[in-house]
Amino acid sequence: MNEFLILMKSELAVTVILFLLLFIKIGKGMRNETLLPLIQVLLLLNFLLGFFFNKQGVLFEGLYTTSPMIVLQKNILNLGVYLISLLCADWLKKTPHLSEFFMLMLSALMGMFFMISSGNLLMFYLSLELATIPVAAMANFDLEKKISSEAAMKMILSSAFSSGILLFGISLLYGATGTISFAELPSQLDGSPLQIMAFVFLFTAFAFKLSIVPFHLWTADVYEGSPIAVTSFLSVISKGSIAFIFISTLYKVFQPMEAVWYNMIVVLAIATMVTGNLFALPQQNIKRFLAFSSIAQVGFILVAISSNSPEGLSSVVYFVLIYVFSNLAAFGVASVISEKTGRENIDDYKGLYKTNPFLTWILALALFSLAGVPPTAGFFGKLFLLTAGGSKADYWFIAVAALNMIISLYYYLRIVRAMFMDKNEQPVEKIQPNPSVRLALIICGAGIVLTGMLSWVYDYIVKLS
Repeated sequence: MNEFLILMKSELAVTVILFLLLFIKIGKGMRNETLLPLIQVLLLLNFLLGFFFNKQGVLFEGLYTTSPMIVLQKNILNLGVYLISLLCADWLKKTPHLSEFFMLMLSALMGMFFMISSGNLLMFYLSLELATIPVAAMANFDLEKKISSEAAMKMILSSAFSSGILLFGISLLYGATGTISFAELPSQLDGSPLQIMAFVFLFTAFAFKLSIVPFHLWTADVYEGSPIAVTSFLSVISKGSIAFIFISTLYKVFQPMEAVWYNMIVVLAIATMVTGNLFALPQQNIKRFLAFSSIAQVGFILVAISSNSPEGLSSVVYFVLIYVFSNLAAFGVASVISEKTGRENIDDYKGLYKTNPFLTWILALALFSLAGVPPTAGFFGKLFLLTAGGSKADYWFIAVAALNMIISLYYYLRIVRAMFMDKNEQPVEKIQPNPSVRLALIICGAGIVLTGMLSWVYDYIVKLS
């Protein structure tokens, strides 16, 4: 029993919070002004718990596995959820269904935890559905807005399509190998045409969830239509969890088929980087802009994944940690401005520095990190991604990735220039963020700077890899 409690402490902690919120909801209830701080404290305690009692083990005859690296991945997601609860406090306090929102979010988070710890394909599929269906309901949380309902419909249709493809791939793989266990599959893979077809279907399902080109078409519309709290969750938490399980599956399960998936990843990484960058250039809505930006970032993650090495795993985990700080800082500033003024267009950010210097510096720091400008952590993150990808000596591949970094630098700096240098006849009025939002923005800003400068962070991840 003690081993069970320790190995599943992440899932059990989330379950306790879920039941507590359920009891509060069916009881007398609480006002949002009281309930939200309570939830934030519980999420903080959940994050801190991830630093204690970490060990490696297997439960339920291999159905569930965990290790210090898996616990670290889960704790990165815990950090992201905690920061979202702080950054979107203004919107959360106004929603009449606060407890329901966090019950949906934590249900999706628990699905992601089980997905990362999956020991076979059936467990992975059930966890993926648990991680996806609540997010579709969250996308429709602005019930009075038609665009929010549209986003939810596109989300659920694309998810249903990708789930069907995934199930078909699992059935083919089981027919070809006679097993769905991650521990047994590598010894049964011989690269037969049926196995390759099964892998292509599985890869396609991952591509949908990660917004890899050409399976990215749902991303911008869903990001734009969803509340910013949900967009932040989709962009950071959902993508991060899929990246973790994707690299684990490729390295541990489909290692014998590296010759097949390496070429696929190279082609799709280039297509994803180029498409994300080119579509980000003309965007005016800040959420659509960050959506295409996140697609391009996935392309850089694929560069590291292609290395099939411990350095690839450590660089991806490190980059996702940096991405949590950088992207949530950008979405946090966008959330504050959208909630206070209703403005979401990039042109509205012109002259922002004159009225809101604090928000401007945080957003500029986030954009510099996303672009990979030193000395921000984003520079080191992309450096390690490209270094890991370069281990295969495909230097033309790394050269294409480096050229895409230059393209991304242009559209990120376009917003920085607008905030600091352009004039605006109707600038955003001075905004005073509430204390929780200010705290979260400071945490994100500090994370962007310190995660890159403190070398022991990356060394610790390398040690676990």
